[in-house]
Amino acid sequence: MSVDGIIISWNHGAERQYGYSAEEIIGHSASVLFPPDHYQEYLELMKKVRRGEPIPSYETVRKRKDGTLVNMSVSISPIENRSGEVVGASKIGHDISKMKLLEAQFIEAQKMEVVGQLASGVAHDFNNIMGVIIGYNDLITQDLGPDHPLSKYTEEIRIAAQRAAGLTGQLLVFSRKQTVQAIVLNLNEVVEGTEKMLRRFVDENTDMRVVCARGIGQIKADFGYIGQVLMNLVVNARDAMPNGGKLTIETSAATLDENDWRMRPGLLPGDYVVLSVSDTGTGMTEAVKAHLFEAFFTTKALGKGTGLGLTTCQTIIQQSGGFIDVLSEVGKGTTFRAYFPRVDQPVGTVVEARKTGPLPRGTETILLVEDEPALRQLAQSSLQMQGYKVLLASNGHDGLRVAREYKGAPIRLVITDVVMPKMSGKVMADWLTTTYPDLKVLFTSGYTDDAIASHGVLNKGVEFVPKPYTRATLARKIREMLDTP
Repeated sequence: MSVDGIIISWNHGAERQYGYSAEEIIGHSASVLFPPDHYQEYLELMKKVRRGEPIPSYETVRKRKDGTLVNMSVSISPIENRSGEVVGASKIGHDISKMKLLEAQFIEAQKMEVVGQLASGVAHDFNNIMGVIIGYNDLITQDLGPDHPLSKYTEEIRIAAQRAAGLTGQLLVFSRKQTVQAIVLNLNEVVEGTEKMLRRFVDENTDMRVVCARGIGQIKADFGYIGQVLMNLVVNARDAMPNGGKLTIETSAATLDENDWRMRPGLLPGDYVVLSVSDTGTGMTEAVKAHLFEAFFTTKALGKGTGLGLTTCQTIIQQSGGFIDVLSEVGKGTTFRAYFPRVDQPVGTVVEARKTGPLPRGTETILLVEDEPALRQLAQSSLQMQGYKVLLASNGHDGLRVAREYKGAPIRLVITDVVMPKMSGKVMADWLTTTYPDLKVLFTSGYTDDAIASHGVLNKGVEFVPKPYTRATLARKIREMLDTP
């Protein structure tokens, strides 16, 4: 280019990088290649070109003919005539977009690894603490009775505590520290089963509609995590409509072809079941949409959002073989669509929605092995209220001792934490079941799945309840196990 910034030469490499032919670009100012926010950079470069200063290789951004931006590595050298006068400059540019993408992915992976390690480290203690809060809140709720004026407050405590426990779960999901337990599901049943709970998160001035198409087929996913996706999307939609509006949850079927595949890399052509959540809220700019699924990115006010919700949704959907996209326009609202591959298999066993009514009771003897004192005391109180005789132990060694010294009615069930000092729950259980073959064992843990998988607790046929569990969950699981031959 000349010292005035006019392009005087253009090769085939430049054509590929920028999309302009030589006929289209020669004779025009090089400033057309600079995005508007990089125009100052262009002015500074031209000053150096006129002074004859070489410009070492540096990274920057240029604009293609179609308006898209491309990451470039650029170096510029002055051109002099025979008398030493600077008459122009030559530029060498390399497209480094792929390298920058890989660099960003590597940084994101490192970030997720750090977050995953942090979440794994706090998950056990945090889940124990939340278990105590949830458990004692359940006991207070029972003592108050459903008609007591304070019951509405204990219900809010329960919801807040479960959301707090879910936050740890979100960290573990997108950092890949939590295993997805996928089964064949009817998406309509998941949506309709969680509708009542979702309406609790929506303001009175918001019109929420649920439209489920019939005959759309099944998906293979984790029941609890699909509910989490729904909750995150609904909460985001609610927050986008501070003055109210319309919120629509829909299910539908879709068939994606090769054209769709090219638009969505990684999504295979075929039949899909689609979950859509739409709002008539504020909408999003292109700049916001570009960062939407980044961990910890949020447009909400300080203390109003963690930046984990959409990242978690994307991870859950991708682990189920699907894809999530977004359509949004400022002032006109937003629609998120989650695509799940359709499977032609019968629906599997789904965890039932939260039940109401009296908890099942019993009179059997149970050995409770838990190293967290507060949780041990809470579980003992809860079980005794249901009529069970409870023997206590603080670790595996202690559990073996208690079992050997006990002389009463046979111990029918052992409830044990997995990871404990001195002896793990699994080792203790193996010793006990060798001596008492009819003894049943229920494992619990607040550790991440990968931390307890080495203990064999996640193997098929092993009974396990993750922490934090509710009093109702524990009571029903115990009764189910004791009543099974």
